[in-house]
Amino acid sequence: MNTYENKRLNQAASCLCPPLYRLLFPHFASLEDKAQEIRLRVNRPVSVACGAKTYFITNSGSLSDLSCGDLCLAKRSDIEATFQRICNYSVYARQREISNGFVTLSGGHRAGICGTAVLNDKSIVNIRDITSINLRIAREHRGCAVDLYRQIKHKSGGVLICGEPCSGKTTVLRDLARLFSTDGSAAVSLIDERGELAATVSGVPQNDVGLCDVFDGYPKSFAMEQALRTMSPQVIICDELGSPGDVSAAFKVQSCGVRLIATAHARSRKELFERAFLQKLLNSGVLSTLVFLRGRERAGEINEIFLNGERLAA
Repeated sequence: MNTYENKRLNQAASCLCPPLYRLLFPHFASLEDKAQEIRLRVNRPVSVACGAKTYFITNSGSLSDLSCGDLCLAKRSDIEATFQRICNYSVYARQREISNGFVTLSGGHRAGICGTAVLNDKSIVNIRDITSINLRIAREHRGCAVDLYRQIKHKSGGVLICGEPCSGKTTVLRDLARLFSTDGSAAVSLIDERGELAATVSGVPQNDVGLCDVFDGYPKSFAMEQALRTMSPQVIICDELGSPGDVSAAFKVQSCGVRLIATAHARSRKELFERAFLQKLLNSGVLSTLVFLRGRERAGEINEIFLNGERLAA
């Protein structure tokens, strides 16, 4: 049994309310290598997503499929108690994250939150009456990006790693940060807006990101400009490019001669080029290498690599 991975699963699940934690705990050893998400939906069965397979927990503590008549339903009190534990009993302190729909946990795990939006001038300022919680279990697989690193380390231009949710984009990105900053001896600024890459706690990264300078919790566009001014990076690494402001900052990174490595939600080139705000970056060549991952069933595995539009061997 891989006790380190067992620790990661236990770490993610520890925010569950005690009754649900006790039901799941006996299965940590069997689920440690494959569990990706734990989902709670009010008055619906508690589930554990493992790639193509989803398990449901029964009231007796066994794992089953949806056809079982004794499935454990997440009660409103379970959702509320878990939400309080996610926020470390200080909901106000996590208000900014909550309004964005997720809270990052120690270890880089992430709790997605769904409920009733509270709006102020068309902007979400809070979420009340939480109805669903999705605990995404962060994995740290050192060495998973070695083959990709060897293919891109001597090439010029930026790199965009693409894939569907749970396809391993964050895991690959984290390992590239480690490799570029250690094996490549590059000055790397790691922009960790959502706390999933370095998983910094009290200023100390919990994940192995090598010798990176970590900008924890900064908005990406601001952090990229800050890194250029203060840390003299050769490489800037960040998670999903998701706004026109991120795109503008990416152009500035490129104009300063700094290499950008980032991620985007897209399963194919067609889907990627349909993202209007990314088209300028893609057409300009700022991101000259496109990497597509296989998907959630084979998380972290490369499907295709394109360099300046030409397909390379994966």
